[in-house]
Amino acid sequence: MDDKPGDPHGEQPGDDQNPFRGTPFEQIFSAGGLGGLLGGAGGAGGMPDLSAIMQQMQAFMQPHDGPLNWNLATDIARKQVAASPDPSTTTAQQAAVDDAVRLADLWLDATTDFSSGVTSTAAWSRAEWVVGTTDVWKVLVEPMAAQAVGSIGDALPEQAKAMGGPLVEMMGRATGAMLASQIGQGVGALAGEVLSASDIGLPLGPTGKAALVPANIAAFAEGLDVPAGDVLLYLALREAAHQRLFAHVPWLRDHLVGAVADYARGIDIDMGAIQERLQGQLGNIDPSNLADLQQAMEGGLFEIEASPAQKAALERLEVTLALVEGWVDEVVGQATADRMPSATKLAEAVRRRRASGGPAEQTFATLVGLELRPRRLRDASTLWGSLRQRQGAEGRDGVWMHPHLLPTAADLDDPLGFREDALTTDELGTSSDEDFDAALRDLLDGGEKGDGEDSPGSPDDRA
Repeated sequence: MDDKPGDPHGEQPGDDQNPFRGTPFEQIFSAGGLGGLLGGAGGAGGMPDLSAIMQQMQAFMQPHDGPLNWNLATDIARKQVAASPDPSTTTAQQAAVDDAVRLADLWLDATTDFSSGVTSTAAWSRAEWVVGTTDVWKVLVEPMAAQAVGSIGDALPEQAKAMGGPLVEMMGRATGAMLASQIGQGVGALAGEVLSASDIGLPLGPTGKAALVPANIAAFAEGLDVPAGDVLLYLALREAAHQRLFAHVPWLRDHLVGAVADYARGIDIDMGAIQERLQGQLGNIDPSNLADLQQAMEGGLFEIEASPAQKAALERLEVTLALVEGWVDEVVGQATADRMPSATKLAEAVRRRRASGGPAEQTFATLVGLELRPRRLRDASTLWGSLRQRQGAEGRDGVWMHPHLLPTAADLDDPLGFREDALTTDELGTSSDEDFDAALRDLLDGGEKGDGEDSPGSPDDRA
C-alpha cells in the first residue's frame, strides 16, 4: 500500500526539514509522530510545537531528582499491587511474625556463632513491601537508568541538540518517565511474589528489619501439605539467617548492592543496536497511542547488551549471591534437622521455586540484568556443608571475614574440594593465634597480588 500524506508510518510532510531524519527519533518527531502522540501538538515545518508538548506532558514528566521519577515508579507499582486484593496486615499476623522470628533466632543460635541481626520485625502487605524496599531499588537501578537516559540524549542529532536545552531535557524526562513506568511495573509484579525482605538474596529492606509478607506466604503454602505455622517459621528462619549474615559481615551489604550499581555504571550502551530496534519497532507503533510506545519499551526497546567485562562482573556477583543463599540453606538446614520434620519438604519447595525461574528471578533479571542459576545455589550449599563437617561452624563462618577468602566460581564447580588442605577443627585448636594470623595474612596477600584493575571486593580476585 502506498504511503499517504499524514500516514504516521510513511513519509511525512516537511520531513525534508526534519533534523531527526535518518535517526531513531525520526518518526517520533515527524509531523504525525510526537505531535500525534500528544494530541496534535504540531508546529510549523512539520516539527512539533515544543511549548504545547511540554504543557501536555507536564503531568507525565513532573520535575524530579535523578534520572528516574520515583514518585511515578512507586505509584505504578502500588497501582499494580492494588489490582489484586492486598489487605492490610492484622495485629494477629504481626504477632505471628514476631513469634516466628523470635523462635527462629533461638534455633539459629545453635548453628552459628553469628548473633542475631534482627532489631525489628514487620508483617508487610504487598504495598508496604514496595514502599519498604524503594530506597534500595533506587541504588540498584538508578545508575543503569542514568546511563540509558544520558546515552539516548547523546544520540540526538546535532541539529536537534542545536534547538536548545528544552528539547534535550524533554527527551531525557520522557525516557526517564518510560523507564520509571517499566521499573514500577516490575517492582509491582515482584511484590506479588516475594516472601520476605531478603527473598531474592539482596538486602532490600532496612538494616535489621526482618520483614515477611503474609499474603504471599499463604499463596506459597497452598498445596504443600505442610502446617501453616511450619511454613511461616521456616521462612522466618531464612529471613533471620539473612539478617545475621549481613549484620556480622559488614562489607557484604555494600559489596552486593555496590556490585550491581558498578555493573550498571560500567555498561557500554550500543546506540547502533538501539537504533536498529527503534527503527524496527517504530513502524508498528501508532503515534496517537501512548500505550503502543510504552509497550515497545516494555518489549525490550532499550535492553542493553552487556560487554564481556560486564558479563564477568555479573558472574562474580552471581557467585557471591549464591554463597549467601547457600549459607542460608546450610544454617537453616542445621537449625531444623531435629526439630521440624517438614523442613526437607519446605527446602525443596524453596529450591523448586528458584529453579523454575519464577517471577521474582525473572523480574530481577529484567530490572538489573542478573539471573541466579539454581545450580550455583545447590553447589554453594554443598560447599558450606562440607566445610562445616571438616572444620566446624567456626571454620565455615570464618570464610566471611574477608571477600578474598570467599569461594570462587571454580570452587563451586568442585564444592567438596574447597579448602581440602585447610586445617581441621582439631588442628585449629592446637595451633597458635600467631600461626593462624600469619596464615590468614599469607592468604590475603596472595589474593591481593594480581588483582590488577579488578574491584578490590571481588570474590573472584583470587581466580
